[in-house]
Amino acid sequence: MNAVEIEGVSQHYGNLTVLHDLHLSLGEGEVLGLFGHNGAGKTTTMKLILGLLQASHGRVQVLGRTPSDPHVRQQLGYLPENVTFYAQLSGRETLRHFARLKGAPMNQVGELLEQVGLAAAMDRRVKTYSKGMRQRLGLAQALLGVPRLLLLDEPTVGLDPIATQDLYQLVDRLRQQGTSIILCSHVLPGVEAHINRAAILAHGRLQAVGSLASLRADAGLPAVIRASGLKQSAQLLQRWHADGHQARSVGVDGVEVVAINGHKLGLLRQLLGEGGAQDIDIHQPSLEDLYRHYMTHAQGAQAEEGVA
Repeated sequence: MNAVEIEGVSQHYGNLTVLHDLHLSLGEGEVLGLFGHNGAGKTTTMKLILGLLQASHGRVQVLGRTPSDPHVRQQLGYLPENVTFYAQLSGRETLRHFARLKGAPMNQVGELLEQVGLAAAMDRRVKTYSKGMRQRLGLAQALLGVPRLLLLDEPTVGLDPIATQDLYQLVDRLRQQGTSIILCSHVLPGVEAHINRAAILAHGRLQAVGSLASLRADAGLPAVIRASGLKQSAQLLQRWHADGHQARSVGVDGVEVVAINGHKLGLLRQLLGEGGAQDIDIHQPSLEDLYRHYMTHAQGAQAEEGVA
């Protein structure tokens, strides 16, 4: 059973359609990155999963039930982009309040505050917390009750680099324990190592979904191979140019070549055959590169639709 099943969902606000025939699933113990521009439909998708909205058309199932089922809600954890708490309560009091609302065990409160790095500040009032500390408190709130499904909307907002890395290590541990996670973020470079699949939304339409490897194959974006320490770099560049490859020299004895799909292994063999290479790096298209590719494609499709 998938943790989330969204089948043919469209969402309307009056005459405005914010989601168009969305099909999306999330497996158990899977981390799905949900990406898109502001207004792409990410928040609406989150609200449908949380049961805060009812789909205009189509079907949404969460943990095998309707999102509004009380049994489902007890097994959900949600960290919104902008967290708001009672300023006069302490961190401990805040988390105890949410534990009572959720029916979570009170002995989790201290453990979670320590886990997110707020043990030393748990008895301070929330009004004294920095934005990053409030974000950590929001994460602790989302983890109450050991949720089977966790929704994280811009979870690294306000976090410093060390806290950001701590958060992603926590995501990795939760995935290994079987928690299903949907993660929205605009900070793409830090995300790609921690997701199983990426889903890219634009203008309410799903542009692409799959593993980074499958998205790279579908997009056809090239890898870039860089090598240094080559004695015959000039001759190698000449051969590559003659074969129609995009290549250039880098530094005194380095080369860089664009490896279109299907040519990477051949180019590597040529580099290795030259001998003397001190270092070889392969730079695959990043999540940011893929996102830019699909956003550009979506903008072109929307422009053509507008002209038509």
